[in-house]
Amino acid sequence: MNEQWTHSADELRVLLNLTQIPGVGGARLRRLIQRFQTPSGVLAATTEELAAVAGINAEIADQILRSENLPFGDGQLQRLFESDFRLITFWDRHYPDLLKHIDDPPVILYVWGEFAPRDGFAVAVVGTRMPTSYGRQVTQKIVADLVAAGVTVISGLARGIDTLAHTEVVKRGGRTMAVLGSGLDRLYPAENAELARAIAENGAVITECPFGSKPDAVNFPRRNRIISGLSLGTLVVEAREKSGALITANTALEQNREVFAIPGSIFSPQSRGCHELIKAGAKIVSTVDDILEELPEQGELFARQEFVQTLPPDLSETEKCILDHLGQEPVHVDMLARATEISPAELATLLLQLEFQGYVRQLPGKHYVRV
Repeated sequence: MNEQWTHSADELRVLLNLTQIPGVGGARLRRLIQRFQTPSGVLAATTEELAAVAGINAEIADQILRSENLPFGDGQLQRLFESDFRLITFWDRHYPDLLKHIDDPPVILYVWGEFAPRDGFAVAVVGTRMPTSYGRQVTQKIVADLVAAGVTVISGLARGIDTLAHTEVVKRGGRTMAVLGSGLDRLYPAENAELARAIAENGAVITECPFGSKPDAVNFPRRNRIISGLSLGTLVVEAREKSGALITANTALEQNREVFAIPGSIFSPQSRGCHELIKAGAKIVSTVDDILEELPEQGELFARQEFVQTLPPDLSETEKCILDHLGQEPVHVDMLARATEISPAELATLLLQLEFQGYVRQLPGKHYVRV
């Protein structure tokens, strides 16, 4: 196939219109471009020449030739030019290589942000929209360690585990990519708009859905194939027996990618999906090394560095003392008061301030952990 055709506005307009023809999915569209070199070359073909392409009959060929007059392409490009977004096509040299090698790669990606070469070393982190405190803690710990190892984290911007994963990467200055099941102008959920903006500043927000696309349920299974397709492996933190996270994991298996799962309590419904994955052969993860050792050798191109959390200089010595006595294991507030020799009233105020700043998290039973 010719990967050098010029991605001019005219060619993109034709390509966008071709995506709107019933019966012309990604595979047939790629065959058409392979045969006729460019989108405009497809329109210049005769009905007979088009019908000679596998999967294209005379009726579809006729619709292809009439697609030049569709308003869709012009409308999409106009909205593109009015935004900070851009289009990347399957034939663009910036198109992610991992994604190009799945069975049904998107022909067009709408992108807010930028891809980077290091995004070829990526892991998806997905899970329930209603995580337990255990699931939250695991997500933040594993994601922090993935960032320290130079791994790009892929997820879906959904509530719950997805949001926790993206937020942790942004907080630690790593790279993350969010894949939507809606248009870039219809961010979902709406409360993650600021998070999406932060992701785009040092990563990318991606969708194959055109502008104006609502977050309809039918979009999300196809969105999930992009999440796993951008990744060397998919980690499921918590998932019920029937969930979108399991769809992503199964898609990863179909794409011959690694699948990882976090074990949980046998009494927790949120862990049942993970336990089913483990029974089916997914690798149990207890530390980030369980993931890294399964990734291809290209991971060695990125030097692994121990993450050292730096504290802002405006923290008081008392606040730093509190953080020095907190780690990943929960500490009861009474024990923390004794260890730091801070009065319970003052400690409660300082813990609340540190929680607002994102340095500590309160768990049930007045236990605290450092974030």
